Amino acid sequence: MCSSPERELPEAPFLLLCHELPRARSSAGDLGRAYPALVDRLAQESGWQVAVGMLRGAGGSEGEFSADGWVEDVHFLLGALARGRRGWIAGFDLGGCIALRVAAEDPEVRGVATVGAPDEPAADPRVLLERSRASGVIRRRGTPEDVGAWVGAVESLDPVGAAASLGDRPLLVVHGAEDRIVRPEAARALHAAASHAELRIVPSAGHWLRADPRVVATLVGWLERRR
Repeated sequence: MCSSPERELPEAPFLLLCHELPRARSSAGDLGRAYPALVDRLAQESGWQVAVGMLRGAGGSEGEFSADGWVEDVHFLLGALARGRRGWIAGFDLGGCIALRVAAEDPEVRGVATVGAPDEPAADPRVLLERSRASGVIRRRGTPEDVGAWVGAVESLDPVGAAASLGDRPLLVVHGAEDRIVRPEAARALHAAASHAELRIVPSAGHWLRADPRVVATLVGWLERRR
Protein backbone atom coordinates (compact mmCIF):
# COMPACT_ATOMS: atom_id res chain seq x y z
CA MET A 1 0.00 0.00 0.00
CA CYS A 2 1.29 3.45 -0.94
CA SER A 3 0.39 6.08 1.64
CA SER A 4 1.20 9.71 2.24
CA PRO A 5 2.86 10.60 5.56
CA GLU A 6 0.62 11.39 8.48
CA ARG A 7 -0.24 15.07 8.13
CA GLU A 8 -2.99 15.44 10.66
CA LEU A 9 -3.96 14.36 14.15
CA PRO A 10 -4.90 10.68 14.50
CA GLU A 11 -8.61 11.52 14.34
CA ALA A 12 -8.26 13.39 11.05
CA PRO A 13 -9.94 11.94 7.94
CA PHE A 14 -8.20 9.88 5.29
CA LEU A 15 -8.85 9.09 1.64
CA LEU A 16 -8.37 5.64 0.15
CA LEU A 17 -7.95 5.48 -3.63
CA CYS A 18 -9.27 2.49 -5.60
CA HIS A 19 -7.35 2.06 -8.83
CA GLU A 20 -8.84 1.17 -12.18
CA LEU A 21 -9.05 -2.20 -13.88
CA PRO A 22 -6.21 -1.94 -16.42
CA ARG A 23 -6.99 -2.16 -20.12
CA ALA A 24 -3.66 -2.32 -21.96
CA ARG A 25 -2.06 -5.71 -22.53
CA SER A 26 0.27 -6.85 -19.71
CA SER A 27 -0.27 -3.57 -17.84
CA ALA A 28 -1.39 -4.92 -14.45
CA GLY A 29 2.07 -4.50 -12.94
CA ASP A 30 2.32 -0.89 -14.04
CA LEU A 31 -0.37 0.29 -11.62
CA GLY A 32 2.08 0.23 -8.74
CA ARG A 33 4.08 2.98 -10.47
CA ALA A 34 1.07 4.99 -11.63
CA TYR A 35 -0.40 6.14 -8.31
CA PRO A 36 2.32 7.36 -5.90
CA ALA A 37 2.54 10.76 -7.61
CA LEU A 38 -1.23 11.20 -7.36
CA VAL A 39 -1.22 10.13 -3.70
CA ASP A 40 1.48 12.69 -2.89
CA ARG A 41 -0.20 15.51 -4.79
CA LEU A 42 -3.62 14.96 -3.24
CA ALA A 43 -2.07 14.76 0.22
CA GLN A 44 0.03 17.90 -0.24
CA GLU A 45 -2.84 19.97 -1.60
CA SER A 46 -5.57 18.75 0.75
CA GLY A 47 -3.69 18.09 4.00
CA TRP A 48 -5.40 14.70 4.27
CA GLN A 49 -3.67 11.36 4.57
CA VAL A 50 -4.12 9.62 1.21
CA ALA A 51 -3.41 5.98 0.42
CA VAL A 52 -3.79 3.52 -2.42
CA GLY A 53 -3.56 -0.25 -2.17
CA MET A 54 -2.83 -2.57 -5.05
CA LEU A 55 -5.79 -4.93 -5.13
CA ARG A 56 -5.37 -8.62 -5.88
CA GLY A 57 -3.90 -9.29 -9.31
CA ALA A 58 -2.70 -5.69 -9.79
CA GLY A 59 0.55 -3.88 -9.16
CA GLY A 60 2.42 -7.01 -8.12
CA SER A 61 -0.23 -8.16 -5.64
CA GLU A 62 -0.90 -11.88 -5.40
CA GLY A 63 -4.16 -13.45 -6.47
CA GLU A 64 -6.49 -13.04 -9.41
CA PHE A 65 -8.98 -10.26 -10.06
CA SER A 66 -12.59 -10.77 -9.09
CA ALA A 67 -15.12 -8.14 -8.12
CA ASP A 68 -15.89 -9.71 -4.76
CA GLY A 69 -12.15 -10.12 -4.10
CA TRP A 70 -11.52 -6.43 -4.76
CA VAL A 71 -14.42 -5.48 -2.49
CA GLU A 72 -12.91 -7.66 0.24
CA ASP A 73 -9.49 -6.05 -0.28
CA VAL A 74 -10.88 -2.52 0.06
CA HIS A 75 -12.76 -3.43 3.25
CA PHE A 76 -9.48 -4.77 4.66
CA LEU A 77 -7.55 -1.63 3.70
CA LEU A 78 -10.18 0.62 5.24
CA GLY A 79 -9.94 -1.29 8.48
CA ALA A 80 -6.16 -1.06 8.46
CA LEU A 81 -6.23 2.70 7.91
CA ALA A 82 -9.16 3.70 10.07
CA ARG A 83 -7.94 3.51 13.69
CA GLY A 84 -11.05 5.41 14.73
CA ARG A 85 -10.76 8.00 11.96
CA ARG A 86 -13.25 9.04 9.29
CA GLY A 87 -12.67 7.26 5.99
CA TRP A 88 -13.52 8.35 2.47
CA ILE A 89 -13.03 6.48 -0.82
CA ALA A 90 -12.30 7.67 -4.38
CA GLY A 91 -12.31 5.18 -7.25
CA PHE A 92 -11.26 5.32 -10.87
CA ASP A 93 -13.04 3.38 -13.65
CA LEU A 94 -14.13 0.03 -12.15
CA GLY A 95 -12.51 1.15 -8.90
CA GLY A 96 -15.34 3.66 -8.62
CA CYS A 97 -17.87 0.81 -8.70
CA ILE A 98 -15.85 -1.01 -6.02
CA ALA A 99 -15.81 2.15 -3.89
CA LEU A 100 -19.57 2.53 -4.15
CA ARG A 101 -20.20 -1.11 -3.24
CA VAL A 102 -17.90 -0.92 -0.20
CA ALA A 103 -19.62 2.25 0.97
CA ALA A 104 -23.02 0.61 0.52
CA GLU A 105 -21.86 -2.23 2.79
CA ASP A 106 -20.03 -0.09 5.34
CA PRO A 107 -21.94 2.82 6.89
CA GLU A 108 -18.69 4.05 8.46
CA VAL A 109 -17.50 5.22 5.02
CA ARG A 110 -18.25 8.94 5.07
CA GLY A 111 -18.40 9.63 1.34
CA VAL A 112 -17.36 8.50 -2.14
CA ALA A 113 -15.89 10.04 -5.28
CA THR A 114 -15.96 8.24 -8.62
CA VAL A 115 -13.90 9.15 -11.68
CA GLY A 116 -14.86 7.67 -15.04
CA ALA A 117 -16.92 4.91 -13.40
CA PRO A 118 -19.36 2.81 -15.44
CA ASP A 119 -22.97 2.37 -14.41
CA GLU A 120 -23.12 -1.16 -15.90
CA PRO A 121 -19.69 -2.75 -15.35
CA ALA A 122 -20.80 -6.18 -16.64
CA ALA A 123 -22.57 -4.91 -19.75
CA ASP A 124 -20.29 -7.15 -21.88
CA PRO A 125 -18.94 -9.93 -19.62
CA ARG A 126 -16.93 -11.62 -22.38
CA VAL A 127 -15.00 -8.44 -23.15
CA LEU A 128 -14.43 -7.76 -19.43
CA LEU A 129 -13.01 -11.25 -18.88
CA GLU A 130 -10.77 -11.03 -21.95
CA ARG A 131 -9.55 -7.63 -20.80
CA SER A 132 -8.75 -9.00 -17.35
CA ARG A 133 -6.72 -11.85 -18.78
CA ALA A 134 -4.91 -9.72 -21.36
CA SER A 135 -3.94 -7.03 -18.84
CA GLY A 136 -2.65 -9.61 -16.37
CA VAL A 137 -4.98 -9.15 -13.41
CA ILE A 138 -6.02 -12.73 -14.13
CA ARG A 139 -2.91 -14.81 -14.81
CA ARG A 140 -3.64 -18.37 -13.78
CA ARG A 141 -4.90 -20.71 -16.48
CA GLY A 142 -8.46 -21.86 -15.85
CA THR A 143 -9.36 -18.82 -13.76
CA PRO A 144 -12.12 -18.14 -13.03
CA GLU A 145 -13.26 -21.70 -12.49
CA ASP A 146 -16.90 -20.60 -12.48
CA VAL A 147 -17.31 -17.89 -15.10
CA GLY A 148 -20.99 -17.43 -14.26
CA ALA A 149 -20.23 -16.69 -10.62
CA TRP A 150 -17.38 -14.36 -11.63
CA VAL A 151 -19.70 -12.37 -13.89
CA GLY A 152 -22.40 -12.41 -11.23
CA ALA A 153 -20.01 -10.80 -8.75
CA VAL A 154 -19.34 -7.97 -11.21
CA GLU A 155 -23.06 -7.52 -11.80
CA SER A 156 -23.71 -7.46 -8.06
CA LEU A 157 -21.58 -4.34 -7.74
CA ASP A 158 -24.68 -2.52 -9.03
CA PRO A 159 -23.14 0.97 -8.88
CA VAL A 160 -26.46 2.75 -9.45
CA GLY A 161 -28.10 0.85 -6.60
CA ALA A 162 -25.06 1.41 -4.40
CA ALA A 163 -25.17 5.15 -5.12
CA ALA A 164 -28.83 5.22 -4.14
CA SER A 165 -28.03 3.47 -0.85
CA LEU A 166 -25.60 6.18 0.31
CA GLY A 167 -28.43 8.16 1.90
CA ASP A 168 -27.18 11.53 3.12
CA ARG A 169 -23.51 10.67 2.55
CA PRO A 170 -21.94 12.77 -0.24
CA LEU A 171 -21.04 11.45 -3.68
CA LEU A 172 -18.82 13.22 -6.20
CA VAL A 173 -19.12 11.98 -9.79
CA VAL A 174 -16.38 13.09 -12.22
CA HIS A 175 -16.36 12.15 -15.90
CA GLY A 176 -14.72 13.22 -19.13
CA ALA A 177 -16.99 14.91 -21.64
CA GLU A 178 -15.21 13.09 -24.49
CA ASP A 179 -14.95 9.70 -22.80
CA ARG A 180 -15.21 7.05 -25.52
CA ILE A 181 -14.75 4.09 -23.17
CA VAL A 182 -17.42 4.81 -20.55
CA ARG A 183 -20.12 7.07 -21.88
CA PRO A 184 -20.86 10.28 -19.89
CA GLU A 185 -24.45 9.09 -19.48
CA ALA A 186 -23.08 6.63 -16.93
CA ALA A 187 -22.00 9.53 -14.73
CA ARG A 188 -25.41 11.11 -15.04
CA ALA A 189 -27.06 7.84 -13.97
CA LEU A 190 -24.89 7.63 -10.85
CA HIS A 191 -25.52 11.29 -10.05
CA ALA A 192 -29.28 10.91 -10.46
CA ALA A 193 -29.39 7.86 -8.19
CA ALA A 194 -27.78 9.50 -5.16
CA SER A 195 -29.52 11.87 -2.76
CA HIS A 196 -26.49 14.12 -2.14
CA ALA A 197 -24.34 14.09 -5.26
CA GLU A 198 -22.25 16.52 -7.26
CA LEU A 199 -21.57 15.98 -10.96
CA ARG A 200 -18.47 17.35 -12.72
CA ILE A 201 -18.19 16.76 -16.47
CA VAL A 202 -14.64 17.71 -17.52
CA PRO A 203 -14.62 19.49 -20.91
CA SER A 204 -12.57 17.90 -23.71
CA ALA A 205 -11.40 15.11 -21.39
CA GLY A 206 -11.36 11.40 -22.17
CA HIS A 207 -11.40 8.39 -19.89
CA TRP A 208 -7.96 8.46 -18.23
CA LEU A 209 -8.30 11.34 -15.80
CA ARG A 210 -6.02 10.67 -12.83
CA ALA A 211 -3.26 12.87 -14.30
CA ASP A 212 -5.63 15.64 -15.38
CA PRO A 213 -4.92 18.71 -13.17
CA ARG A 214 -8.58 19.75 -13.38
CA VAL A 215 -9.63 16.44 -11.86
CA VAL A 216 -7.03 16.72 -9.09
CA ALA A 217 -8.27 20.24 -8.33
CA THR A 218 -11.87 18.98 -8.26
CA LEU A 219 -10.98 16.20 -5.82
CA VAL A 220 -9.00 18.56 -3.59
CA GLY A 221 -11.85 21.07 -3.51
CA TRP A 222 -14.32 18.34 -2.64
CA LEU A 223 -12.10 17.11 0.19
CA GLU A 224 -11.69 20.61 1.57
CA ARG A 225 -15.46 21.00 1.77
CA ARG A 226 -15.73 17.71 3.66
CA ARG A 227 -13.79 18.80 6.74
